[in-house]
Amino acid sequence: MAVFKPENVEDFYEIEDVLGSGHFGQVRRVRERTSGTCWAGKFLKIRKNACSRMGLDRVSVEREVEILQAVQHPNIVALKDVFESRSEVVLIIELVSGGELFDFIAAKENLLEIEAIEFLKQILEGLKFIHSRNIAHFDLKPENIMLSDNMSPHPNIKLIDFGLAHHFSPGEEYRSTSGTPQYIAPEVINSEPLSPAADMWSIGVITYILLSGLSPFQGDTDEETLKNILALSYEFNRQYFDSTSAMAKDFVTKLLVKNPSERMTAEDCLQHPWIKPITRIQAVHRHRSSINIKNFKRFNARRKWKMSYNMVWMCNRFVNLKLLCKGSTDPDPLQRDCESDVEDLDSKPASLLRRRLSSS
Repeated sequence: MAVFKPENVEDFYEIEDVLGSGHFGQVRRVRERTSGTCWAGKFLKIRKNACSRMGLDRVSVEREVEILQAVQHPNIVALKDVFESRSEVVLIIELVSGGELFDFIAAKENLLEIEAIEFLKQILEGLKFIHSRNIAHFDLKPENIMLSDNMSPHPNIKLIDFGLAHHFSPGEEYRSTSGTPQYIAPEVINSEPLSPAADMWSIGVITYILLSGLSPFQGDTDEETLKNILALSYEFNRQYFDSTSAMAKDFVTKLLVKNPSERMTAEDCLQHPWIKPITRIQAVHRHRSSINIKNFKRFNARRKWKMSYNMVWMCNRFVNLKLLCKGSTDPDPLQRDCESDVEDLDSKPASLLRRRLSSS
């Protein structure tokens, strides 16, 4: 049961600078008054009623809090406190100051596979832990893989943003069409029962990108990307994988499998010869092979540009929505019954996914 404190967060923490903003709130640096320790405060607007578009549903926030309280692990961002007011919930979480893993790698001049494996091992350890507790993340992507700091030669990986995560009950069939198109598994698109295996598909996509600087299923549109995923349409183009080891490609191949039950689990991945070599020759191949850092830098630059573009577009749309609301004759346009607030259960998965991209 998630515990929400009714006290004022400012009685316990000094609110400092803004670290980031999103659709439903912002993240600010906060300093604990008693110890002086810095944390991150995730300030979330809560929906006033079921029809309002402004804010998050309290039940979904409660679910995220319960999951974070159940997954204390070195490779998962820690939750310390939760405060609640009438219109806002504040999550006090571990301050992860090292930035995104992909940005850290893109700043390097070269990267051997053995170095990339050290990061993947930490990601897999975190997933192995949450999967052992019947929890799946369901939103694994570069933006949600962070570093505790970027000054250490061996920084610690932190998985963040459990807003789409789900805790499975025994015998439960869970379906969801939320996620970011290029990282989601086929069963998500088909609205089939989900399992932690969907996370392992995402790991396959992330590893493919890490090795080559290409996204395996990325199309010109979301619809094309989803079709490529369902068709399992990808290849190891020699131009981009010329310095990639055969073991690395085998690792990816055993994750990008359409049948969830046939994919490697996090435990299987940690025992794969690419991650844990059995012979001396396998270990040598990891040291001699490298990722395509030149193309990876280009991929990361495009990714960051797209994130910035989407943020500007969202802010402009939000401002326009506010202006429309001010000019409306309705008493409260954000609390009226309206079709756009009701989910269309007959919509195609692609349409639902477009509406829910990057819900965090």
